[in-house]
Amino acid sequence: LTSVNIPNSVTSIGYEAFSYCSSLTSITIGDKVKNIPDSAFSYCSGLTSVNIPNSVTSIGYEAFYNCSGLTSVNIPNSVTRIGDYAFSYCSSLTSVTIPNSVTSIGDGAFDNCSGLTSVVFNAENCTTMGSSTAFVFSGCTNLTSITIGDKVKNIPDYVFYNCTGLTS
Repeated sequence: LTSVNIPNSVTSIGYEAFSYCSSLTSITIGDKVKNIPDSAFSYCSGLTSVNIPNSVTSIGYEAFYNCSGLTSVNIPNSVTRIGDYAFSYCSSLTSVTIPNSVTSIGDGAFDNCSGLTSVVFNAENCTTMGSSTAFVFSGCTNLTSITIGDKVKNIPDYVFYNCTGLTS
């Protein structure tokens, strides 16, 4: 399986639906899908980019876990929740923008994304960033720049743990 086109008539994707499809390089998600479920695309190492449609409000637990070839992802303003380890171990991901609509980011959501160099955190309404020891961006050793919106009130312990390249 090298490409998937989920048509606009589809409203949901099943748990682990495309997990371990290592040759999958391209995904088109129809604009009626509301949720990217747990582990839906985990271990899809050939996947290089994902454009999540504006209909999606939630990205589940390990949804794109260990998609080591993933270089870019578009998280639209419709997303309110990014689950635990959703993009963990996406080692080729270089930058990410967390939109203002996000109110909850799970533990380890971008954990060990070693290629990540830039994060723009616009989620001014984010009230939950993992647990008290979130490790949201831990192990992002090449992360050099983080921009955090003015209204963000709380950043839990260990969110940027072992981000050894962080300069600004």
